[in-house]
Amino acid sequence: MKSLLILSTALLFAASSQAQSTEKAAAPSKDAAREALAKQDGDSDQTAILKAALSAQDKQYSLIRKGKMALTYDFGYAYIGAQQINARFADSTLTLFNIQNTRSHTVTNSFSADYGLRDNMTANVVVPLVSKFSESETFSGMSNGFGDISLGMRWQPLALSRDMPSFTTSTTLRLPTGRSPFKVTAGQGLSTGSGYTALSLGANTSKVMDPVALFGSVSLTLGAPVRHLSQKLNDNATLTGVDPGASFGFGMGFAYALSYKVSTTVSFQETISAKTRLILADGKTSQTSTQTSGLLSLGLGVRAAPQTTFNVSVGVGLGPDAPAFTLGLNIPLNF
Repeated sequence: MKSLLILSTALLFAASSQAQSTEKAAAPSKDAAREALAKQDGDSDQTAILKAALSAQDKQYSLIRKGKMALTYDFGYAYIGAQQINARFADSTLTLFNIQNTRSHTVTNSFSADYGLRDNMTANVVVPLVSKFSESETFSGMSNGFGDISLGMRWQPLALSRDMPSFTTSTTLRLPTGRSPFKVTAGQGLSTGSGYTALSLGANTSKVMDPVALFGSVSLTLGAPVRHLSQKLNDNATLTGVDPGASFGFGMGFAYALSYKVSTTVSFQETISAKTRLILADGKTSQTSTQTSGLLSLGLGVRAAPQTTFNVSVGVGLGPDAPAFTLGLNIPLNF
């Protein structure tokens, strides 16, 4: 049975990687979409579900008990390196052509708290602190501040069963408390948030087959429209409104217990974001392209004590809309 405990170590970070990218809808440009994918908001909804499900042998449900609280710290780092080609034609003649290299580093420190409303229902709040550095041929700067705070609820409709997979649903409301990308001057500032309110609905499942555990998740994110903007764009147009596109994500993976104290995970997450509609001051509208990104994550967990597990993961981006690579660390604060 000890091997079941260590499997929770690996599932903690594999599920967290899946949750992060599915909460972000498409931004008004491909570069902005990449930045959104690079953010680590510290969303630990699936993490807490799977960890509790595999480590609590005496509970009817996998969530924390009614009246109990759990605190977690998450560190996330993401790097995006991209090349953008700028070209302009006049009378079928090429008048401008250059290649711009952009490098973006994002560090997120997130603190999350889970509170048991009932044995099968848990409330969650995540507060991220974001530091971002971006450098290109035309701009170099750093931004620090709060990210988007998330309020969540998890519900486990069915009690645990030895023969059936564990199943949990989740709802997350993301508030635009970070610096909005629609309110910073293009080429002169960096955002720390998404700029709009979003609601995410998700479902998570896991099944232990000692010494292996399988897990998976699906989610749908809907963003609220943004109005009354006045952002100058690079082409001298003025952005007055944004209708974010819906985002659908799914992921799967497995964890394997190498020993009583060490486990490893392999997981895959894909996010598909629909087109976002941009409203300009002259009444014209424009749409971004559909964004598709994938992330392959490898994780390692070490159980330092029966109730204390340290987790680290490395993710590799798949596709041009995903971050080049990510690094994450998860530490429980209630030792």
